[in-house]
Order: sequence, then structure tokens, then C-alpha cells
Amino acid sequence: MIGQTLQHYKILSELGRGGMGVVYKALDTKLNRTVALKFLPPDLTRDQEAIDRFVNEAQAASSLDHANICTIYEINETAQGQLYIAMAGYDGQTLEKKIAGADGRPLVPIENVVDIAMQIARGLERAHEAGIIHRDIKPSNVIITTRGEVKIIDFGLAKLAGQMHFTKTGNLSGTVAYMSPEQVQGQAIDHRTDIWSLGVVLYEMLTGTLPFQGEGDHALIFSIVNEDPRVVTALQHETPGLLAQIVHKAMQKNPAGRHQTMAELTGDLVFFRAKTAASSIEKNIPAIVVLPFADLSPQKDQEYFCDGLTEELVSALSKIEGWRVVSRTSAFAFKGKEQDVRVIGKRLNVSHALEGSVRKAGNRLRLSAQLTNVEDGFQLWSGKYDRDLGDVFAIQDDIAAAIVDKLKMKLAGDQQAHLIKRYTENLAAYNLYLQARFYLNKRTEPGLRKSITFCEQAIALEPGYALAYAGLADSYILLSFQGFLPPQEAMSKAKAAVEQALAIDETLVEAHTSLGCIHAIYEHDWPGSAQEFQRALALNPNHSMTRYWHALWYLLLTGQFERALAETQRALEFDPLSLVINTGLSWQFYLAGQNDRALQRLEQTLEMDKDYIFARDLLGQVYAQKGMFDEAIAELEKVVALSNRRTLSLAALGHVYAVAGRRDEAQQILAELLVLAQQKYVSSYDVALIYAGLAENEQVLEWLEKAYEEHNCWLGFLNIEPRFQTLREDARFAALLKKVGLQK
Repeated sequence: MIGQTLQHYKILSELGRGGMGVVYKALDTKLNRTVALKFLPPDLTRDQEAIDRFVNEAQAASSLDHANICTIYEINETAQGQLYIAMAGYDGQTLEKKIAGADGRPLVPIENVVDIAMQIARGLERAHEAGIIHRDIKPSNVIITTRGEVKIIDFGLAKLAGQMHFTKTGNLSGTVAYMSPEQVQGQAIDHRTDIWSLGVVLYEMLTGTLPFQGEGDHALIFSIVNEDPRVVTALQHETPGLLAQIVHKAMQKNPAGRHQTMAELTGDLVFFRAKTAASSIEKNIPAIVVLPFADLSPQKDQEYFCDGLTEELVSALSKIEGWRVVSRTSAFAFKGKEQDVRVIGKRLNVSHALEGSVRKAGNRLRLSAQLTNVEDGFQLWSGKYDRDLGDVFAIQDDIAAAIVDKLKMKLAGDQQAHLIKRYTENLAAYNLYLQARFYLNKRTEPGLRKSITFCEQAIALEPGYALAYAGLADSYILLSFQGFLPPQEAMSKAKAAVEQALAIDETLVEAHTSLGCIHAIYEHDWPGSAQEFQRALALNPNHSMTRYWHALWYLLLTGQFERALAETQRALEFDPLSLVINTGLSWQFYLAGQNDRALQRLEQTLEMDKDYIFARDLLGQVYAQKGMFDEAIAELEKVVALSNRRTLSLAALGHVYAVAGRRDEAQQILAELLVLAQQKYVSSYDVALIYAGLAENEQVLEWLEKAYEEHNCWLGFLNIEPRFQTLREDARFAALLKKVGLQK
């Protein structure tokens, strides 16, 4: 056939052949593009089963539009009645040839293996969403293009869930070595058979061999059904244990023991990649923790001052390249605890620790500090200072300079003069700002309102105090986020404050971070948000909250789940004990449908603080998604009590009451919120959430529209929040997503 022209296709060369067809490279003369033509062999043109299977391939693949699935252009027949499929032509090779080229060795680097597996999983996830099971996933049905893109081909055995397949009784469809136990035994199968097959492909990529072997099909089937494969790490010691666990989970003989969806498998691979990157970074970068300075003042009333001093040193050292400086939250987890510095160092994975104490009496300040090598407990440096309070900035500079000198840290040219940036010389304003930060870090409604008061007082004394404006902005953002103030009031004040901060000091990391959040969750200006976060990270790539808010409010909301997860893991490198960031990681797992992983992380977080409301609130939601309604309700009832009936928590409980069938109790909470709305601000999003649980979609949409008018920050999660899953196909819901700037 080479050289012939069929209709508008000129046959150029043969690409390959198999039992179900011959594939040729061809030129589409109408569109001047290279295509692949797959012909049904002439001897099968009267075999109805073969014809059905051939047509099925075209229909199944053409119904799917995904970057990792081969594009089908048409199915047609020659003048002689021979069927053929026209599909996209790709420069590259099959995964089978790539594995064979490895000559029995694993495909390296491992990152390539993970990337290929993730692309296959994404393509199959799209097929499964459409109700299509491939049933013949194997290396020869996966093309790797020259650009590293994966294309899944040969949907000839694909079937709709519940549909009969095209085989005569007793015949096996597919390549036995990659078939699941239920498939080789002729049992009913679902999408999890593809998960098994991908697990086998992963195993082969990592080890260069198949997990199940035997002389002939019968022996091979016996092995698949009855024998356990050798552990991946026993064959290839370089394979990380976590990745091996993922592979073996995918190949559990009982489908219930496997990943239940391709999204879950992808999530595990994403998590592995992020963990690998994090551990690689941690191994190569020296690290230090600045522990909270102790208050030795006679009245013990200088806690805020000690905390502020500690934060200033953390901020200064974090700007030095080549070092990982543990962020505030993780350092403050050891506040007031008598623990050996070597134990703390091991817990935080650092090499050095800075400790100190402060005694403040009148205008005199006595401060001592010491730097310790946590591996052996040896003190590398110590310093004592007895000066006027007005010298506090000079003392901070002296301590930071001593640390830099002892640890041979490298400073940029503009850091040589002062490590501690002086935002004010007004000690009274500085003192007020430290108190504002102290209350801001409590993240409670009373604390945030006190923070605003102290920031405003500091600004009144020092109108050019950029940090005080940034603190004011953060307080208003958190009040809006937690539902304590209407977004239009809180966010407009936050934006005014942050713009003032940047007008005073354009290099203020905290201000760029806050503005990135405002652009995203209030204005839905996604390009503007990206720009601000990029600027903040350029100024200080070690700022943990910048990385976390970038992940949560920009990457996650713009559909970049993998990057959001990696960015959150990066934030945890600097702040591993942060309750906020650990709970945020669980939230991302929850939104991705990875509830077991979310549950595991939440349990770890609550071990650090069993009363952390945000973690307990999310725990209730995760229980509900797993169908554990009794546990969910018990947890959320505790949260409502702990939070003094916070509206955000009431809405979560009302939603779970509704989906658990306790509609009367859900209606009672709904009524309570509507009464409260007459007295104070109640988020329309919270009301919509309860209506979603009650499946009253008209009311849901009405209240979501009100939430849009409020510029509610939670609207950014609409397209990934599982509690609104039932609205996904509603055109009005899609229109709302479009207004928010989100894709369906």
C-alpha cells in the first residue's frame, strides 16, 4: 500500500502491525498534516466481532478529548470495503520500545517514570469520567512523543461500564501479563482493572521486568491470581520505598485494596514527587531555628516584646541565601517548654539553634543569646547586652551579625549594612506594632480586632510605618476569611492599607503577599495575583506564609493542583509544625478527593494541638465525604461549641446534618443563621452550603449569587469543593464560575 493514495491520504510508510490491524504513516493532502492510518486486516473484514471491536476503538477514543489520549479524526473504508481509522500521527516511540531500550534495566531517572505514569493516569481518568474502561493498558499501547508527551492508543477493547465486551465465551481480551485477577478470571470488572494494569506498567518501568510470569497463559494466570510479586525495592534498591508502596497498592488483588480512582493514584504520585523534592532540598541546605526568647522581666509582661524580637531575627536570617531558617510557627511550638536543644534540632531537622532571654525594666534592656550546634550540643557563640531600650535595633543587628560570622553565611551587598531593616525609629510605635503582631498571630476574632487597634495606634504615632500598614491589611483579610466581617468592608480596608504600605516601601514581602491574596479572593484578578506572589517570592523565597498563600489562593484556585501541593510542601520545609499549613495541606487533599490522605494529615496535625478548630472542622468534613456521618456530626458539634457557635462551623454542621438525613436539625441551623443575619454579618456562602446539603438547588444558586455580590473569598473553591458537586452540570452554576474567572 505504500505510495498509494486513498481518498485524501497518501501512504508513506508502515509503522507497525498486529493481530487487529496494520498501521501506516500517511500524509493528509487536504490539511497537509501527518497522520496514522490503522487498517483492519482483510481476513477479518467478515469477522463481526473484529469489526465491532475496530469500530468500538474509533468511537471510544473519538469521544474523549484529552492531551494524553490519541486523537481520532475519522473512521472510513476503502473502495474495497476495508475499514480504517485516521488518527493523529506522533513522532516518538512506544513505551514498550523505551523499556526494551533500557536493556532489562529500570527507566531512569525515576522522575521520568513518575511523569509517564502520571500522564497515563490523567488520560485514563478522563476515560473513566466518561464511563469508558480501556482494559488493555500495556507499554505497546502507550506512545511517548519526542517532547515527552504520553499518548494512550488502541481503545479496541474499551467498553462502557456495564456494557458487554466483544469476545466469544471463554476468550480473553487483552494481554494477559497486564490483566487484573478479576479480568483473567472472567469476572465483572470496572475502572479499577485499568489501575491494576497501570501498576504493572509502573512495576515494569522501575524494575525492567514483569511482576507476574509463567510458561504459557495458564501458568501466568495462576501467578496473577495466587502469587505475590517480588517487592520493587528488592529488585531495584534505588527505588524509594514510598514509590514502591504506591506501585504495590495499585496491584492489590482485591480491587477494594487498590487506589479507588485514577485521581487518587495521581495524587499519591504527586505527593511522592513533592516529598522527594523536599527531602532533596533538606539534605543539601544547612538550617537554623531561632527559638522564642524567654521573658525574664520582673512582671512577666514582655511576652509580646520577646516574641517580636524573635520574629525580627527569623525575618532577617531568612533573607540570607543558602540557609533554611525555620519559620515562626514551628519555632514557637517549643515556647515555654523545657526541651533539650538537641531534641528540638532533630525534630525540626536543623543543624543550629539560637536561644535567648530578655529582661526589661523601665528603659533598660538586658538581653542574652547563644548559638548551639544541635548535633553535639556545643555552644558556638554567646553574647550579653545591657543597654538602653533605644538600642534594641542595634542589638538585633549585633546578634544577627554574630550568627552570620560564626556560621560563615554569605550576605548580598545590600545586606552588609543592616540585617535588621529599620521600619521606624519611634520606639513607642515599634512597641505598639509588636503588640499588634502578638494578637494577629492568635488568629481569633478578639485577637484580630486588637491587632487592628494596635496597628492604627502605631500608624498614628508613625504615619510612615509600612509594617504596621501590612499588619493592618493581614488582620482585615483574616477577619473576612473567617466570616467575621463583610468582605467588601474588610477587603477594601485591607487593600487601602497594603497599597499604603507599598507606597512607603515597595520591597515589603508581607505587603506583596497580602495584595496577591486580595487580587485572588476578593477581585478574582488572577494575573494580578500571580504577579504579586512572584514579586514576594523574588524578594524572599524562604517566606513560608508567602509560599502557602501562593499555593492556597492562587495555584489551587487556578487548577494547578500539583504545583499547589509542591508549594505547600515547600512551605512546610520552613515551617514543619505550622498548624495552619498542615491543615491547609489536608484541605488540598480533601478538595482532590483524597480523603484518606487528608485524614492521615489531620490526625498528625491534631497530635500537635487537639483543640485546633480549623483542623477539627475539616476533620468533620472529611468524615462526611467518607460517609462516616456519625463521626462527622460528633466532630462538628464539638467545633461549634469550641468556636462559640462561629457561623462558618455552624454551616459545616448544618450541611452534614442535611446529607446525613437529619433535615430538621439542618433546618434549625439554617434558621439560626438567618436570624443572626439580622444582627450581624453572616456569609451568604455559609447559607448556600446548608441549602446544598438539603439539595435545594434553586436556593443554593440564589445564595451563591449573593455571595458573589459580597465578593466572598470562598467562591474561589466552587469548582473543586465537593459539597457543591451536585451543581456541576447546571448551566447557571457554570455561568457563576465564569464570572468568578474559574473554569468548569
